[in-house]
Amino acid sequence: MLPEGLLVSAPGKVILHGEHAVVHGKVALAVALNLRTFLRLQPRSNGKVGLSLPNIGVQRIWDVARLQLLDTSFLEQGDITEQVEKLKEVAGFPEDCADRERLAVLAFLYLYLSICRKQSALPSLDVVVWSELPTGAGLGSSAAYSVCLAAALLTLCEEIPNPLKGGEAASRWTAEDLEVINKWAFQGERVIHGNPSGVDNAVSTWGGALRYQQGKISPLKRPPALRILLTHTRVPRSTKALVLGVRNRLLKFPEIVGPLLTSMDAISLACERVLGEMAAAPAPEHYLVLEELIDMNQHHLNALGVGHTSLDQLCQLTMARGLHSKLTGAGGGGCGITLLRPDLEGPEVEATKQALTDCGFDCWETSIGAPGVSIHSAASLDAPIRQALDGL
Repeated sequence: MLPEGLLVSAPGKVILHGEHAVVHGKVALAVALNLRTFLRLQPRSNGKVGLSLPNIGVQRIWDVARLQLLDTSFLEQGDITEQVEKLKEVAGFPEDCADRERLAVLAFLYLYLSICRKQSALPSLDVVVWSELPTGAGLGSSAAYSVCLAAALLTLCEEIPNPLKGGEAASRWTAEDLEVINKWAFQGERVIHGNPSGVDNAVSTWGGALRYQQGKISPLKRPPALRILLTHTRVPRSTKALVLGVRNRLLKFPEIVGPLLTSMDAISLACERVLGEMAAAPAPEHYLVLEELIDMNQHHLNALGVGHTSLDQLCQLTMARGLHSKLTGAGGGGCGITLLRPDLEGPEVEATKQALTDCGFDCWETSIGAPGVSIHSAASLDAPIRQALDGL
């Protein structure tokens, strides 16, 4: 068991192309978003297990001795629904506990008990998780949380080695260890979502970009990190209702919507090809192609009925500045991404961000194709992140 603390981070995700089409067997490209979730794990000797989630106001403490007395064999048998019901008894939720808080706590307990119960005694520790990602925006915040928890707990229990050497600012685990992290993170996602696709936790674990089609996930080789603006319209939407709307439109107009979905598949494949070329030798013309693909896909998504006036406003505002945007995720509001060319000057970016903020949107300048789950030295983290993890 490690005496010192661990600092881990994992990225969120956006869908670059393939929204909705992926439901109908087409290719989707998911990319790691360099807005990250950070976790600090500190071993203790006070006989307590503490979980602090400042983003959503969660502060929970359990007695290790009480957890040690549990019969945890239920974690090896039964389906996830039965396991979650038993974990609710362990958690002891207050009546007014919000769903988001409940699910975050259950995922933590599941991973803590499942991974640590192989030890001679359950470890006493404090875990703080703070995120740059907005929750409920379709940006993979729950997957980044599960990936951070899995990586930290597996390293603490020496199920996987700590790859961080003295003097290094950050490091990553081997491919074999990432497989183990991803497997456990998927279990955390099952606690939260019931029946997740596995895409979000895979992107958060591996980073870069992934191709997803009919349950098969394969990483793209060394995709470039692309600068983007991520805009959250703050318009709530129901993913389930939007997916159902596209399905109904396909049933009603199969000869129109079918070819649209085929065309969206071709957009994903063209983008995959361009990203492959950019990994070898990026050139300005690649950005022109990426911009065209973004525009075409946004028109297709509008034709499927998953657009929204807020997203139209985003696209029009950025297009007036020569920039290209599309929705990401389910649509109907939610988030959009805007590609930033490498030659775009800082003042132009700031002016665009300000214009989007003036519309009532939240806006971040970040990148896609970011590294996956990583372990850090304390000194390498920016002061605001360290302060957030310290509860300041």
